[in-house]
Amino acid sequence: MPLPLLLRLSLSPPLSGCVRAHHYASQLILRSQAEHLLRRRLSSRLVTRGYSRKSRSQEEEWRTRNKTVLTYIAAAGVGMIGLSYASVPLYRLYCQATGLGGTAVAGHDTDQVETMTPVKERVIKVTFNADTHASIQWNFRPQQTEIYVVPGETALAFYRAKNPTDKPIIGISTYNVVPFDAGQYFNKIQCFCFEEQRLNPHEEVDMPVFFYIDPEFDDDPRMARVDTITLSYTFFEAKEGQQLPLPGYSYN
Repeated sequence: MPLPLLLRLSLSPPLSGCVRAHHYASQLILRSQAEHLLRRRLSSRLVTRGYSRKSRSQEEEWRTRNKTVLTYIAAAGVGMIGLSYASVPLYRLYCQATGLGGTAVAGHDTDQVETMTPVKERVIKVTFNADTHASIQWNFRPQQTEIYVVPGETALAFYRAKNPTDKPIIGISTYNVVPFDAGQYFNKIQCFCFEEQRLNPHEEVDMPVFFYIDPEFDDDPRMARVDTITLSYTFFEAKEGQQLPLPGYSYN
């Protein structure tokens, strides 16, 4: 038998066994790698699902917090709008009660008026001023330019208003007292302020102001050099939504 054939026959079985072993080992390695890759993918998916759930939970929490914050902001906005509408009448009432901003004190104590003692040695000149806003076409003026009073004594003055137009006009007035600090002692028993006044075409009316200066005016050191007080009224046309200026401030 030739030598190459003998070698081929003698080497064939071992080589065939090695190939099978190598092939089997390769399959084991591939299977192990596949299982490892599958585990990694499964682990990644679980982590991703957990992260996704966590993200959704955080997102829902943020949305809830945002809704709560927006609710508070909206409530605060509504409250501030309501307060802005209420601030003018509330401030006006406060001014009338305290005399702040040169506002004459509204109302009076009947017993005090009846029992107060005039301070005869303290004579005060009260002057009267009348203005009309550009929104109203009225003629408005005081019937007297000045009167002399003493603290603790009542006094009566008159203003006159006329509607020179051919249409009815409703007016409303505001007022103040100068010097401003004297407003807390200037008490009106009767007046036409902050009340709508309707004048028909070419109608003319007299409007009374009944007032007194509190006797405590003479005890206030700040009033020691005050001998003149000016009462001023300004008429506006009454319109829906019309905001009267605050007492003690300009009418522009």
